[in-house]
Amino acid sequence: MTGAPADPLLAALLVALEGVRDPELDEPITALGFVSSCTRSPDGVAEVHLRLPTYFCAPNFAFLMVADAYDAVAAVDGVRAARIVLEDHFAADAINAGVAARAGFAGSFAGEAAGELDELRAGFLRKAVLAGTDQVCRPLLGAGRDPADLARLRLGDVPPSPELRRLRRRRAELGLAAGDDAPLLIEPGGGGGVPGGAAPLYLRKARTTRVNIEANTGICRGMLRHRYADAGLGQTSVEDR
Repeated sequence: MTGAPADPLLAALLVALEGVRDPELDEPITALGFVSSCTRSPDGVAEVHLRLPTYFCAPNFAFLMVADAYDAVAAVDGVRAARIVLEDHFAADAINAGVAARAGFAGSFAGEAAGELDELRAGFLRKAVLAGTDQVCRPLLGAGRDPADLARLRLGDVPPSPELRRLRRRRAELGLAAGDDAPLLIEPGGGGGVPGGAAPLYLRKARTTRVNIEANTGICRGMLRHRYADAGLGQTSVEDR
């Protein structure tokens, strides 16, 4: 779905949807092309249709995106009611009904789900922090800084960039320090800074995490375009502007 709508409410809905990310890929569902349509009725009912790269995408990932889309759309001023429709997915009926009823993941898959998805979301955020750290550190390493030097840096020492802004957001979402005095290299699971001696291994892990996420993103984009002939590259993310 591309193009900027003239309707201010539709434009606001798309901005809200830009804040909804695929939890595994850490990219907005709009940028990935997962939003197939977004409409609103004259009386303020917003309806969003989502589609994923495969019929068997993991239901927990799908549920997070549908639930997050519902929350984002329902919070837009002027929206009286929100309806999010996941299409062409084996668990679409259960997910759509569960999100509409605000039943949670376990309630939507009664007898099949062991619990809610908070830890799953946190795990993906930890990976996003590692990947984001690599994005911020690569230019510094390319400019001649060594890993031990990076371990001494604070976020406020790093030149401003979209990558740094994104890293700060992900760290804040995970409850990690994201201010200027926070260490650049930080353990996503524990929150402590990384000693200089451990920095090379930490940075290799961060790079591997980024490469894996980017590879999976490319695969998902390709599968979506193969599945739906009209699926383009999606919209530009607000974070990347």
